[in-house]
Amino acid sequence: MRIIFSRKGFDSVAGGGPSPIVAQASGGRPVSLPIPAYGDLSATTYGDLGLGEYAERASRGRYGANALCHHDPMFLEDGTALLGQCSGSQGHLANQGVGNGDVFLFFGLFADEETREKHHRIFGWLRVHAVRTVEGADRNDPIVEKAVAANHPHFIGMHGKNDVLYAGQGGMAKGAWPGLRLTVPGGPVPLWHRPKWLKPGGLTYFPKPANWPEPDMLYRVGNGQEFVADVGRRKAPRDWLDRVIALIDRPY
Repeated sequence: MRIIFSRKGFDSVAGGGPSPIVAQASGGRPVSLPIPAYGDLSATTYGDLGLGEYAERASRGRYGANALCHHDPMFLEDGTALLGQCSGSQGHLANQGVGNGDVFLFFGLFADEETREKHHRIFGWLRVHAVRTVEGADRNDPIVEKAVAANHPHFIGMHGKNDVLYAGQGGMAKGAWPGLRLTVPGGPVPLWHRPKWLKPGGLTYFPKPANWPEPDMLYRVGNGQEFVADVGRRKAPRDWLDRVIALIDRPY
């Protein structure tokens, strides 16, 4: 099995700022803002998703309710999720053998609306049950039908020659639980606390000793999207993953 740490949503480059952690009666709720869309590869605005005000505030007025967004990953009401990927990022996933049974953990840049402290945190998950190539996809395939009905951007137009759709069970966090935070307390955004099972060299794109500064830390560098840990049949990472998914799915 593979666990993929998948970077998504607003950041200082895509969108111009972090996604918000919105205050509510029972605590904070992370609201991942999809990155802006360009051209004719989207049919969804921030307003369609009820995110217009958040996008305008996070982008300092560059994007508002009428701006098109790249709504991906999608978390659907039936408890499933859809993710499109292409180009070099999809090439990396394919080279790592990512497919059925593997799990994406989506993370992004967030900030509390009051403290404004920026940090990385996990906000969603997808366990892959089906993989579909977008080009030449069978429009009668139930997975493809679901993606088309949801206006998934990778089925509005090709984003690359190797567009792929990942589909399966998934969900999005309802609370800003401490256990989903990656950035170490008080640390720079790229410095993460890492679980004991994740050893130096065990995550793609993290080859250097500088990426593993302490026994319980990981330093993320660069702007890659998909970071893959092949955990095989090991029990420790599977137990950790189960706890993370339980936190994501935890109701208020």
